[in-house]
Amino acid sequence: MEGAISSPPNTRIAVVTGGNKGIGFEVCRQLASDGVTVVLTAAVDKLKGLGLFKVVFHQLDVSDASSIAGLANFLKTRFGKLDILVNNASVGGAEYSKLSIPSRKSALDSHQRLEMIMKNVRETVDAAKEAVQTNYYGTKHVIEALLPLLQSSSDGKILE
Repeated sequence: MEGAISSPPNTRIAVVTGGNKGIGFEVCRQLASDGVTVVLTAAVDKLKGLGLFKVVFHQLDVSDASSIAGLANFLKTRFGKLDILVNNASVGGAEYSKLSIPSRKSALDSHQRLEMIMKNVRETVDAAKEAVQTNYYGTKHVIEALLPLLQSSSDGKILE
């Protein structure tokens, strides 16, 4: 069993998708700081480096049905419930060329920086399809798979 840790029955359990950086990482950090056992799909080592040890890694690709089912089975077997689901995994729906963006301290003003970025972004059909698959269907399928575990909690919550 991946990342098994001991958890008393009254321990709150959270899953955070897309928790490896930004808002998702901060959500993981705050939940773990509050004593919630966080099952996340990335960034475990970073959180443990901050002294937060109630974190468990489990692989998840929100666009892969077998990966979602694997997470649901792991949660059911290991914890029997889920208290908090934070759907944070997403993709932008655009392709960016390899571009070195100057720092804010460069000679470019904000308008010039934005113009340079926009010239190097392509909104392709493939990128749009990936965004719909991940951001809509991935989230939908994760919720459908984990809903029975959320219903097993006395206080199950879904956050988007």
